[in-house]
Formats: sequence, C-alpha cells, structure tokens
Amino acid sequence: MADWNETQRSQNVGSVPRTSDEISGGVTFDEGLRKHMLSIYNYMVSGILLTGIVALLMARSGLTLSLVASPLWFVIALSPLAIVLAMSFGRNRFGKTTLQIMFWGFATLMGMSLSTIFLRYTGESIATTFFATSAAFAGLSLFGYTTKKDLSGWGSFLIMGVVGLIVAMLLNLWLQSSALMYAVSFIGVLIFAGLTAYDTQRLKREYAYLRGTEFAGKAIILGALSLYLDFINMFQFLLSFMGSQD
Repeated sequence: MADWNETQRSQNVGSVPRTSDEISGGVTFDEGLRKHMLSIYNYMVSGILLTGIVALLMARSGLTLSLVASPLWFVIALSPLAIVLAMSFGRNRFGKTTLQIMFWGFATLMGMSLSTIFLRYTGESIATTFFATSAAFAGLSLFGYTTKKDLSGWGSFLIMGVVGLIVAMLLNLWLQSSALMYAVSFIGVLIFAGLTAYDTQRLKREYAYLRGTEFAGKAIILGALSLYLDFINMFQFLLSFMGSQD
C-alpha cells in the first residue's frame, strides 16, 4: 500500500511558496522592463515620424530637387552612417544628452536622404508600404518579445547577411541588373525581419543587467536606434516591390 505521507511529500516537491519579497521583486522587474521597452519604442516611433515629416517637407518644397544634383547631397547621404558609427563606437564616451542629440540629428538627416523616394514613387504606394512595414514590424517585434525560443544564435548569421547585402548592392551599382536588385530586396526583407525579432529579444534580455546602472538611459537610445534601422531598412526593401513609380 502506498504511504500517504510519501505521496503528499512528492506532490509538494517544487511547490515551495514564494515570499512576499520575491513576488514584489518579480513585479518590480516586470514593471521596469515594460517601462524600459516602452521608452525604446517611443524613441523609435518618434524618430521614424520625424524622418517621415522631414522627407515629405523636403520633397514638397522642391529642396530635394535642388540639392540632389549638388555635391552637398553626398554629405547628406553619408552623414547618417557617420552618426551611427559614432554612436556605436562612442557609446561609453558620450553622455545620454549627447546621444539624444545625435539620434534626433540622425533621424533628421535620414529624412533628408529618404526624401528622394517621393520623386520616384507615388505617395499612395509609399503610404501602403509604410503601413505594411508597420504591421510586419509590430508582429515580428511582438514575437521577439514573447517567444521562449532563444534567438541569440541568429545574430552572427544575420550580421553576415547584412554584409553580403552591402557587397551585392555595391556590385549591382556596376552591373545594373534588375534581377539582382529584386533578389537583394527580397533577401533584405527577410534579413531585417529576422533582425527585428532578434534585436527585440536582445534588448529585453539586456535590461536584466542594465537596470539601475548609469548606462540604462543610454541603452534606451541605442536600442531605439537598432529598431529604427530594422524598420527603415525593411521599409526600403519592401518599397522596391510595392512601390509604384510616377
């Protein structure tokens, strides 16, 4: 006959009640994580809106047409990359306020650079692509935030994919192949879709050891920059398929 006490002990294994401090600590961590991620999303969305407004105003005012043929345009086009590199390599040296200024400057310059899409594509197709990208980004980021699957193994593969994309795009400047352009765009959408989920999970996990540190405020801005780049790149590659030319 089974011993009732032994059965009762086996049922209670692993069900030790949590103390109020443990429960309180868990709730505090969850609230802090939500606030941290919400701050990242707020910065990212604000940056994208700023970019869109600047791009639209530049194109509608005719300023893009007047600048695109001038040497100044190369400075405008390359400046966002310079700022991204400066923010990435100078993250420990720059203060939070400096990184904020650099982020808003980056978003503004990206708007100036992207204003040329209004000269090539119809406003309706740009809007359609933007909303499609927003829906895809929201779903992929939600997946990255909620999934129990470890996506850290995707990192190296996706970064190599980005490098390959850059090489293929530079090569196509010489080849001028429409087939290669569509292939690059298709692969680009897949890569930045993966990066959206990967970066979201990475930013979520970083909070565990960043909370309460001086770097936490900087991490919000840098995290917003990562997600901003995922969104903008996915949008541009999708526009190659969905954009209707004037």
